[in-house]
Amino acid sequence: MDTRAVVTRYYELANAGNWDEWCDLFAEDQVMDEQLAGHVEGRETLRKMMAGFPGMYASFQNSPKEIIVEKERAAVVSHISAVTPDGNRIEADVMNFYRVSGGVIVYMANFHDTQPFRAALGS
Repeated sequence: MDTRAVVTRYYELANAGNWDEWCDLFAEDQVMDEQLAGHVEGRETLRKMMAGFPGMYASFQNSPKEIIVEKERAAVVSHISAVTPDGNRIEADVMNFYRVSGGVIVYMANFHDTQPFRAALGS
């Protein structure tokens, strides 16, 4: 897959809640700098982390608003709408940066306001 296809699939799988296949979009030695989870290295570390993700949200949608692709790099502005199991709503604008090589994500970073996620994190 080219960069645009990989990034588009990232959102399709996230919005379908298919986290195992979503993790397969990442390289085995991927590096992620995630606003809430911190620095994450390795696809299997990411897979273990995402195993608990469905329990954090009763619903979760991450809708891309703008996708910019330049060769192996992409930037996406999106909006997350989610609901925690106890009914707290989360609305947050997000900026993700991706570097794709060989059809998989080798690096990703995201940036957003952490305040809306406090209810989901219990903080």
